[in-house]
Amino acid sequence: MTQYLFPPAPTPSLPVCGVPQRFPVARLFFVGRNYHAHAVEMGKPVDKSSERPFYFTKSPQTLTHSGATVAYPSETGNFHHEMELVVAIGKPGFRVPAEAAHELVYGYACGLDMTRRDLQLAARDKGRPWDLGKDVEQSSVCSEIVPMPGVILDRGALALEVNGQVRQKSGLNMLIWNIREIIADLSLFYHLQPGDLIFTGTPEGVGPVVPGDRITGSIEGVGELALTIGARE
Repeated sequence: MTQYLFPPAPTPSLPVCGVPQRFPVARLFFVGRNYHAHAVEMGKPVDKSSERPFYFTKSPQTLTHSGATVAYPSETGNFHHEMELVVAIGKPGFRVPAEAAHELVYGYACGLDMTRRDLQLAARDKGRPWDLGKDVEQSSVCSEIVPMPGVILDRGALALEVNGQVRQKSGLNMLIWNIREIIADLSLFYHLQPGDLIFTGTPEGVGPVVPGDRITGSIEGVGELALTIGARE
């Protein structure tokens, strides 16, 4: 039996709708600028005819369950919400053709990519990695996973409210790169594995939150999530 100097961290996991077993989470992938209007509001328009998707990752330890209260993080004055559809991968795949991408899908969830926006933009403008802006503790918020093996979602309303006021409102049909294209492209770089989660990008309307704010979000046919912003650390 392997002996450790201290107890290893438990495997991050999510509840699954309708079954007692939990979904063990392996890696967290995020698609950057995957809605045209959001790319424009970030000052970086996307031309799909000449560009490919780009990605960043977060530590699985940043995974946080819907309904949680998270502290307003340190070293930022501009903490932003980003509502996203999350794809849960259920089968391994490498160099997967787009027409076979559905075979890797286990299900879907609602997600939030909470971001230290001031740190992200400062790093971006200097050509530095985004880690301090994106890989934030408790910043990868996810609802329970809804099993939909082999299903590709290509439409459905997505919305986010802060304290009951609508901030983000769009649809999955507005994704620049759709689910098939994302899985196919990402699998050129990584051997996708069961337990991987892909946050597929956020629409326009991202904005700041402050301690005490209540975030609620929904995706048609998938579910809802909620997050409360706690006191500053």
